Amino acid sequence: DFTEMMRALGYPRLISMENFQTPNFMLVSEVLLWLVKRYEPQSDIPGDVETEQDRVFFIKAVAQFMATKAHIKLNTKKLYQADGYAVKELLKVTSVLYGAMNTQGGERADLPEEDSSKFKFDLGSKVADLKAARQLASEITSKGAVLYDLLGKEVELREARTESIARPLEINEAEKVMKIAINSILEEVQKTKDMLNNVALDEASLEAKIEKRKLELERSQKRLQTLQSVRPAFMDEYEKIEEQLQKQYSTYLEKFRNLTYMEQLLDDHRRTEQEMFEEAANMLRLVQNRLKEEEQHLLKSGSNDDSDIDIQEDEGSDSEGDLQIVRHRISTEALLQGRVGTRIMGSMQGGDTEED
Repeated sequence: DFTEMMRALGYPRLISMENFQTPNFMLVSEVLLWLVKRYEPQSDIPGDVETEQDRVFFIKAVAQFMATKAHIKLNTKKLYQADGYAVKELLKVTSVLYGAMNTQGGERADLPEEDSSKFKFDLGSKVADLKAARQLASEITSKGAVLYDLLGKEVELREARTESIARPLEINEAEKVMKIAINSILEEVQKTKDMLNNVALDEASLEAKIEKRKLELERSQKRLQTLQSVRPAFMDEYEKIEEQLQKQYSTYLEKFRNLTYMEQLLDDHRRTEQEMFEEAANMLRLVQNRLKEEEQHLLKSGSNDDSDIDIQEDEGSDSEGDLQIVRHRISTEALLQGRVGTRIMGSMQGGDTEED
């Protein structure tokens, strides 16, 4: 029913109930704004619904408009949900507009063509008159309430009025009251004249101050122009010092770059020396371990060698194996002593003769 009514009212967009399966506030706000414009084209309801506050204000404005203009009570919570429950609230407005359209169409069908042309008028042109009529109606009701209250006090006021009318008029008292009123009015007039005179004096003083400020401004501008046109005496020296400073700055930059580059080279050289020293230490450690292993191997082989050679001859003369063991010990001690102070040059192979 809602979709058919909206289509009959001329809504430019197709609506289905699937659009309201999930909350769709943008569609609900668009439909509400279109219905309000359809009911009263000159309505000034804002259509901003970007933030939460704007949406709440929009729903309240539409509900208040429908309650005051069309006497239709809408549930704001259901409208804010923007789902199937909101369709029921929208149906209240659409049913009213749809019924009015149907009744207007039936009356136009019953009337002849000539009579219907007489009753054609533009509703938009009468909006201002309607607003003025509503304002006058509200004023009439307020004035009527005040008049009703005053008429309720008429019984008491009538007695006071009759007493004041019946009382004889005393000329002396009336004359005194009139003199007092005249004196008060004269005092007020004198105060007003004094204020006007003070205003004139203030205006004259302000004009004099303005003229004085203008003259000072002109003198300051002329002085500024002269100062801008005159070249200072120290400007030449300033320019020379600035050129020297620029040269010194370029020299400083060049030296700073060179110093940085040399420090980087020094760091690289120290790093390479440290790496070479660590590599030499590792090599010496490997050589020392290898020599120890060979010495242990020779000692084991010498102790296990049980032959028939004469022991006295071996004790009196040094054999070739003992000389080799001594040579290895001497070379090991020399290598260990040279780790700290000197760098070892040469290969790991022994000489061909004992002298070498």
